[in-house]
Amino acid sequence: MCKSPPNPLSRPLPTGRTVVRRCTALTFTASEEKVLVADKSGDVYSFSVLEPHGCGKLELGHLSMLLDVAVSPDDRFVLTADRDEKIRVSWALAPHSIEAFCLGHTEFVSRICVVPEHPELLLSSSGDSTLRLWEYRHGRELHCCHLPSLQEPAEPWGDKRFAASRITYWGRQSCVALLCDCIPVVYIFQLDVPRQQLVYKQQLSFQHRVWDIAFEETQGLWVLQDCREAPLVLCRPEDGQWQSVPENATVKKVCAHLRGNWAMLEGSAGADDGFSSLYKATFDHMTTYLKKKEERLQQQQQKRRRDLPSGPNGQTKRVRAGQASRSCPS
Repeated sequence: MCKSPPNPLSRPLPTGRTVVRRCTALTFTASEEKVLVADKSGDVYSFSVLEPHGCGKLELGHLSMLLDVAVSPDDRFVLTADRDEKIRVSWALAPHSIEAFCLGHTEFVSRICVVPEHPELLLSSSGDSTLRLWEYRHGRELHCCHLPSLQEPAEPWGDKRFAASRITYWGRQSCVALLCDCIPVVYIFQLDVPRQQLVYKQQLSFQHRVWDIAFEETQGLWVLQDCREAPLVLCRPEDGQWQSVPENATVKKVCAHLRGNWAMLEGSAGADDGFSSLYKATFDHMTTYLKKKEERLQQQQQKRRRDLPSGPNGQTKRVRAGQASRSCPS
């Protein structure tokens, strides 16, 4: 064990390791020798897999909260996404050396994903309700999808802001699945590498809140939802359209296991309040200032009218400011 005194704010990881602040994201390196952990304070620590009781090593830091961390397939670069709309590309062996910034999002960057089969490409989503494709080594944006433009007008969440809580990629058909925060919809895109763009295909709607999604190379898209009777749904492409498939033996077995541990699953997934607290609060100080100034001027005018002397017929005398000043004795 590490001999340094434990921090009272530290939180234990399942292996007994501790981090100073709450973890916001983690990932394995491509070599699977390290785990990179991003925390709420904006730091990234690495923990050795080969030394299960070793202390974490500080690799890099941001000035704002980190929301996701990713590693290039060759382990050369560490990519971090923060609340201040930035995606930073750092050298893994020298994290203080920054290769590039991917700038363009106008709200916090919620998720990033390096495309496994095309390691030069990066997918990102943000609170600005966009999905973007980058050539990240040069910080170059290749394509931007505005998610609200893909929604049906009748959808109840059509005017809400939302961010992606999961981005996952399926190499068999170059598919990208996007799960949005607190919305029971999964967006399906196809990555067109020659044209360097994302092609929208369809959206999968569910009756319950979706907690997570993941592609399995041989099966399709697994969807975990807030429904004890049917917690897991398997979707596959049929005649060019993704749709749920009937329960098979594998799905029934996994669903039975999830129902047996439903209290733990519901407690961990249901406690997440999403990204709603990360949006920037805007204040129109100028409008408030001008309104208060107008109210002050009106109060001063009313006070002057009350203070002016009345004439013989009860009418208020109008005295010019210049005459009043000359009539006053020095």
